[in-house]
Amino acid sequence: MSSLRTVSDPEHLPALRPEYLHRNPAMGLGVMDPPPRILLLYGSLRERSYSRLAAEEAARLLQFFGCETRIFDPSDLPLPGQVKDDDHPAVHELREHSLWSEGQVWCSPERHGQMTGIMKAQIDHLPLAYKGMRPTQGRTLAVMQVCAGSQSFNTVNTLRVLGRWMRMVTIPNQSSVAKAYEEFDNAGRMKPSAYYDRIVDVMEELVRFTVLLRPHADQLVDRYSERVDKDLPVETHVEKAGLAAD
Repeated sequence: MSSLRTVSDPEHLPALRPEYLHRNPAMGLGVMDPPPRILLLYGSLRERSYSRLAAEEAARLLQFFGCETRIFDPSDLPLPGQVKDDDHPAVHELREHSLWSEGQVWCSPERHGQMTGIMKAQIDHLPLAYKGMRPTQGRTLAVMQVCAGSQSFNTVNTLRVLGRWMRMVTIPNQSSVAKAYEEFDNAGRMKPSAYYDRIVDVMEELVRFTVLLRPHADQLVDRYSERVDKDLPVETHVEKAGLAAD
């Protein structure tokens, strides 16, 4: 059974003012075919989870911009180390979705001044290396948080640290929604506000960076230390041309 969530009314964007929007924010930066692949993670299991609702709004915007999105539901995810060798269907699925992605969105509530354990558990289940592949390295990352009270940036700052540790390209912009319980209507849709506008900004920027970097992803994560470990010497231009001295 899939742990992916579907987004209701994906084309309904009531808080958006389309006359101010670039439908293709990455125009001139690269190709949109195939559509950029974006994985979204959120950090709460509550029935009315504001981090999930914010992630769903982000997914609708990304789809509007021409991206393919997947939202992972962490409900069935065990704690890291709870299952021997992490041999659990939800863990395997999360890693496969991360390998599928070109970019990611991490959105967590702030609890006790930091991200939630649910959010951290998902990131902890993403190893730097997995079956000879790297589930996060070289991917773009946008970070967001929702707050129960006044606006804070503790969680997005920590998510940035984690993104750097996971060798991801974390974009400059970010979103922090204060008093999130006031920002969504009864249907779970975000109301028009400066907070919503910032999420639009962040998703525009994520699309731009993802499209800009996608042709160079392999080169950007090519490392000397890994070539040494894999015994993969690099031929010089002279050697490639067959001009090396005897």
